[in-house]
Amino acid sequence: MTILWFAVLFCTFCFMEFMAWFSHKYIMHGFLWSLHKDHHRKDHKSWFERNDLFFIFYALVSSGFVILWGEVGFWPGLPIAIGIFLYGLCYFIVHDIFIHQRFKILRNINNKYARGLRRAHKMHHKNIHKEKGECFGMLWVPTKYFR
Repeated sequence: MTILWFAVLFCTFCFMEFMAWFSHKYIMHGFLWSLHKDHHRKDHKSWFERNDLFFIFYALVSSGFVILWGEVGFWPGLPIAIGIFLYGLCYFIVHDIFIHQRFKILRNINNKYARGLRRAHKMHHKNIHKEKGECFGMLWVPTKYFR
């Protein structure tokens, strides 16, 4: 594997932060609000949220790049797929485990970055409606939340 291979993986991972922000702001809080709104409510009765379907979508996109790599010989397919997968794994750990405590681990992390992420996400969830939300990013949030 070359430096270019790792560069594609790294750039894909970074691009996924933009995709998470974009899809959260314009798709989840846009035309697919019906799949995302249960994530903003506390009264849903199931551990599974319709919002979790977005994970499945990105898993399928990642799998598609593996198929392109294996079947067509598109060499960037594998590092792109791994970059998407690694971002999804980070998203799951940070969003579902650390912030929303879907599993009762990682509760005691208390550094400046962790507090900023929690604060930003709390501000995002303060608004339970489709419009007028703020802070749609995940791993990179505005600096005002770190003060």
